[in-house]
Amino acid sequence: MPRVDSQKFYSSAIDKYGITAKGVNWHSKESQKIRFDIILEMLPDELNSYSIADAGCGFGDLYLYMTKRKRAPKEYIGIDSLADMYSIASERTGCEIIIADICKEKLPAADYYVCSGAMNVLEEFETHLFVQNCFNASRVGFIFNVLHGERKSETYNYLTTSQIEQMAAHLGVQKVVLRDDYMQEDITVLFLKESI
Repeated sequence: MPRVDSQKFYSSAIDKYGITAKGVNWHSKESQKIRFDIILEMLPDELNSYSIADAGCGFGDLYLYMTKRKRAPKEYIGIDSLADMYSIASERTGCEIIIADICKEKLPAADYYVCSGAMNVLEEFETHLFVQNCFNASRVGFIFNVLHGERKSETYNYLTTSQIEQMAAHLGVQKVVLRDDYMQEDITVLFLKESI
């Protein structure tokens, strides 16, 4: 059982804030951009040689940000479980957007999987499934950000560094890169399939 009803969690935010960073439950547009910048730093410089799958793509904001920064990938696939997100992201990006439950369904292959914020309301078990499915569907690696620390919350999902390292060991990750120096209680993680 999910920690919160994702449909209600996001639909109420869209109704209240529209197609904005707050509409996908980000604290602010600035915090969303900071997280996107860290993801872009972890991706290869020659991003136009790689395909990217955006797990929990929301409105397609990451793709639009990549394009604005002249870092668009060779191919972008957005994946979200909510029909509202599918419709909005399809229209805004012009890219392939798929409706799927990332924890349960077979995912399309891509060089890199990325996820910004979509795991913040999952249960611990769901988080493991989400990470496992994205990592397995990636050819090179998976980059994700999550809330970081020991805090217990009825709504939000916090992971410790130890939990992240245990997941990496379980998945046979060859190289792990952690960044927690950009925002309090947030961490961005890169799981690579080969130690490059």
